[in-house]
Amino acid sequence: MIGSVQRAMRLLEAVASRSQGAPAKQLAREAGLALPTAYHLLRTLVHEGYLRRDKGLFFLGDAAERLSGSAAQQKRRSTVRETLARWSDAIGAPVYYAIYREGEIEVMGVADSPATPAVEEWADFRETGHAHAIGQCLLSQLDETARRDHLARYPVRSLTPYTVRDGERLLRRLERTARMEPVIERQEYALGAVCAAVPVTVGRTAGAIGLSLPSRQADRLPLATQRLQSEMGQVLGSLGLSISI
Repeated sequence: MIGSVQRAMRLLEAVASRSQGAPAKQLAREAGLALPTAYHLLRTLVHEGYLRRDKGLFFLGDAAERLSGSAAQQKRRSTVRETLARWSDAIGAPVYYAIYREGEIEVMGVADSPATPAVEEWADFRETGHAHAIGQCLLSQLDETARRDHLARYPVRSLTPYTVRDGERLLRRLERTARMEPVIERQEYALGAVCAAVPVTVGRTAGAIGLSLPSRQADRLPLATQRLQSEMGQVLGSLGLSISI
């Protein structure tokens, strides 16, 4: 054990428990340190940015806030991964989480297993949103201007014999899709795979949770999608899938 590190951590904990700040004497007492030792460590922590001093009181500094934010972000990522894995196990299919941010499709997480492998990304998901369920689900949540902008940057192209043929046909399909309605796609992105995606909105950001099945199990897709919606309904209120992970 390194004593100086332990003492510095006790001071940080004491400061963190005092949102209105605290003087050195109080912090030394709460951390069980001699006042000269506390002064020396406090000056060091201020110099390194972990604390800041204002009118004789000490507060958490930017460096400590960044550590706290990083830990919270890591916890959110872990929670999302665990939730996707739980849904994948319950449904018996790979589960995907994606968002539409700054004009781009971003796949944020995938949960699969050797028995239920995810669809291979043989064509860039960002450029082929017209073909897969996740992309169509995200685009269905945008307004027409944003959809046309996306398709101007990533034009429709045939990936399989089942892919939608042109942008206007896709736009008409998206117009007929209710904003929060699940999207079903059969072998449009990859031969041998059928997929579904359920919309989820966090603030103003469009998101989607999807699943895929081998095409030989296509008859399972409606029930699997319902099960995914049920699983999402039980968790999303408290989980609040983070768009910042």
